Amino acid sequence: MNTLETRAVHAGRRDLAGLGVHVPPIDLSTTNPLADVESGGDAYETLATGGRPTPGNSHVYGRLWNPTVARFEDALAELEGSEEAVAFASGMAALTACLLAMTTAGKRHVVAVRPVYGGTDHLLDNGLLGVEVTWVGAKEIEHALRPDTGLVIVETPANPTLALLDLDDVCAQAGDVPVLVDNTFATPVLQQPLRHGATLVLHSATKFIGGHGDAMAGVVATGPEWAASLRRVRAITGAVLHPLAGYLLHRGLQTLPVRVRAQQASAQVVAEWLATHPCVDAVHFPGLPGADPDGILGRQMAGPGSVMAFEVVGGYPAAAAVANSCELVSHAVSLGGTETLIEHPASLTHRPVAAQARPNLGLLRISIGLESAEDICADLDQALQQTLS
Repeated sequence: MNTLETRAVHAGRRDLAGLGVHVPPIDLSTTNPLADVESGGDAYETLATGGRPTPGNSHVYGRLWNPTVARFEDALAELEGSEEAVAFASGMAALTACLLAMTTAGKRHVVAVRPVYGGTDHLLDNGLLGVEVTWVGAKEIEHALRPDTGLVIVETPANPTLALLDLDDVCAQAGDVPVLVDNTFATPVLQQPLRHGATLVLHSATKFIGGHGDAMAGVVATGPEWAASLRRVRAITGAVLHPLAGYLLHRGLQTLPVRVRAQQASAQVVAEWLATHPCVDAVHFPGLPGADPDGILGRQMAGPGSVMAFEVVGGYPAAAAVANSCELVSHAVSLGGTETLIEHPASLTHRPVAAQARPNLGLLRISIGLESAEDICADLDQALQQTLS
């Protein structure tokens, strides 16, 4: 099974026929029977310290291990090309776990490249968790490293401007320091950062991976050592993913390649149309001419994705009018679902970001869904026309 499409359908499911079922079972147990005191204690010790279950031993407690969630983790790891993956209750819980695992290892400094998701920026920039951050440009990573640097954190394509980073260069600059890449916008369909030297690949699985706006989660694809550290943090902090969400996310993986490519095709049409609209100052989308000067597409990414940003003529009042006037396109945060969503980053997702790093007040972010591109353009057009009245 070499193709991503085939792996997406079958990953984490190959034992189902032997179980006599067609879809994965959902294990909702919060506690599990123990064979005896000694084996129960051994199982607890293994799981609470980040290990995987020993065959035949109890899973003990839902905070330590859940087989439904584990199926999703195994499937996501297969798509990302990682040895393991660890799922959490949200993307921010996943990032928090990475930072706590870093500080537990005696490192407290992070080098990061803006822009990143507003929640990520806020967590790093405000010294939460005792972490210190140095913000740098993409070519300044190596010079910002210190003996106590535990992670280099980047997001590409970046939220909300869709800026692209060359991961080969990022990882080369980082050297022995682990690189964490937020791969939410690209998904493993379009980009596998581990192939370029990253150590950790983070997803807000709430977005494209779930794909239907009904399951919140985060997941980190990585190697065994980091996975064990992350599971230990998860067990201690309780940032566990509910089994039903694990089931929904695993189901979402089956259609992920189809959804991502269909949304991407429509996004190309919408971006090209927006670029010619008289009420639009600029469009930020990797698939437009001149938007990829380093040749990331085709070398690192298989396509531009389906999220874009555009700047409205007239600045903030005009951008607010567009967001408020959309009818088919939903005015809401999040992205990657079947519905097209529009939001004003400076007021919402990136509101906590320091003023000097906050997005342009005239900028709107739009995530293209599975509606007709023609219908999306028509709705955006009527909304943009409101700025002329």
